[in-house]
Amino acid sequence: MTSILGISAFYHDSAAAIVVDGQIIAAAQEERFTRIKHDYNFPLNAVNYCLAQAGLTPETLNAVVFYEKPLLKFDRLLETWLAFAPVGFRSFLKALPLWLKQKLFIPREIDRGLNNRYTGPIYFSTHHAAHAASAFFPSPFKEAAILTLDGVGEWTTTSFGVGQGNKIELIKQMQFPHSLGLLYTAFTYYTGFKVNSGEYKLMGLAPYGTPRYVDLILKHLIDLKEDGSFWLNQKYFDYCAGLTMTSRNFNTLFQGPPRRPESTLTQKEMDLAASIQKVTELVMIKMAQHVHNQTGQKNLCLAGGVALNCVANGKILKEGPFENIWIQPAAGDAGGALGAALLAWHHVFDKPRTICANDAMQGALLGPEYTTAEIKNYLDSINASSICFDNEDALYQQTTELLAAGKVLGHFSGRMEFGPRALGNRSIIGDARNRAMQQTMNLKIKYRESFRPFAPSCLEETVSDYFELTTKSPYMLLVAPVKKSRRINMTDDQTHLFGIDKLNIQRSDIPAITHVDYSARIQTVSASTAPRYYQLIKRFAQKTGYSIVVNTSFNIRGEPIVCTPQDAYRCFMFTEMDALLMENFLLLKEHQPPLKGAEEYKKNFKLD
Repeated sequence: MTSILGISAFYHDSAAAIVVDGQIIAAAQEERFTRIKHDYNFPLNAVNYCLAQAGLTPETLNAVVFYEKPLLKFDRLLETWLAFAPVGFRSFLKALPLWLKQKLFIPREIDRGLNNRYTGPIYFSTHHAAHAASAFFPSPFKEAAILTLDGVGEWTTTSFGVGQGNKIELIKQMQFPHSLGLLYTAFTYYTGFKVNSGEYKLMGLAPYGTPRYVDLILKHLIDLKEDGSFWLNQKYFDYCAGLTMTSRNFNTLFQGPPRRPESTLTQKEMDLAASIQKVTELVMIKMAQHVHNQTGQKNLCLAGGVALNCVANGKILKEGPFENIWIQPAAGDAGGALGAALLAWHHVFDKPRTICANDAMQGALLGPEYTTAEIKNYLDSINASSICFDNEDALYQQTTELLAAGKVLGHFSGRMEFGPRALGNRSIIGDARNRAMQQTMNLKIKYRESFRPFAPSCLEETVSDYFELTTKSPYMLLVAPVKKSRRINMTDDQTHLFGIDKLNIQRSDIPAITHVDYSARIQTVSASTAPRYYQLIKRFAQKTGYSIVVNTSFNIRGEPIVCTPQDAYRCFMFTEMDALLMENFLLLKEHQPPLKGAEEYKKNFKLD
């Protein structure tokens, strides 16, 4: 038996993953255990979970792999700081202590994390090789083109290559500071959202705007070539030397300073979002076309943080030259831990690759799960009121009645998802037919901006009944239009609305998941991967005629997705969620004893 532990740490979304004899056994982000969103520290809890899930100890590991090469990354940082000296000195002083304390001594940190009980080899992949490995090796393709896009690894920001059998080869790369991820993040910062986490908000805001800044961006910020390569004009950015993403020249170009976080969104921010989203799609489609021309492959695998832009992914699938695309569900840095482990298995140990019909990610359900006994013990310890169902038919009947009545349900079942998307096991769900559901979930459950869209989960076999999509989308990484037959045409007055005024117009018979441009970010659910979630949606379909529900991640603003029964109950009680289903236990809000701090929390996060 050969076991390999992959680790990503010290930048964004630390994670661990374990591969045994080529099979992915477990993977998890550290944030889920520490409850610190995007926790970048050494993933001690995630490592311990992965080892326990695999039935291993540090002594029995055959290899540990880190997802990038720290010395090469430090080289890039030093060269950048020196190139911009003395302007970059503040940035240098801020970053240096963490490098001297941890980042330059990864083997020591790994030894500490494994209690000095591991004596085997430690390997280092490059950042984009780990992304590429995470994209191709779990995919269902024997061979495929690979495209990786993110902010920056060591020096590389974008790469493409080919995967065949048990080997990958990266052919071409783009290097820092020219980065599509950093360009998008610059607009995230300028529009007042948090860097490295607010990019989803920017993408969700885009359909409310008009892309009137596209020509300005292409003229001044980015010199885009036909092959998708580009050059960024650094006079408009500050990420090389400063402590912000954009410079004063950027402010001048767009006629004002960055939006203050939490302040009112204006049409300007919506138009900026629409513009940078359109530019991103243009770049990615050109890149995909070039990669296809260079490789001749019919399949494409994507990874890197930019690959989480599901709108662009949908455009590549619809408009691009590839017959099939597959996107790593943990496409960001967390997925680098898994990619590093798989890269060692196939490249270092030269082991063959087994191709799975769907993919090897097991629905991304790679995190911890909790037994009925563990859940019961916890609920008893806090005197929670619950109904335990021995009969699944009765359980599904009760929950579907709640959903059909407009109630919001927390769903906690099976193994936790790996990656940023909740896929049914740690989800908050509702009735997609309910016109008020989007606003209810945003303002009373998630405590976030009302414009944020919600995604649908629908049965895999019925996806074409609702959307212009003929392929599977198990990881919620593709956006497609709602079928025209389900749309409601807008009146003349409604077509002239701008910005947030578009929000409350019913656009289809599934309004809670229909975005203002008639699109949706789709998850298809299969009986083989998520049997409990599948059965719940199927029973909802039998009751209502609709095999589709609203699905959003089981968390509240500023917190990671829930991991444990304790996390789930706290989130349930700290929001205005109506019911909570944890395995066979159904809890109704009105029957629960008060939870200390819940009312104060709601007041603090109440949005108007």
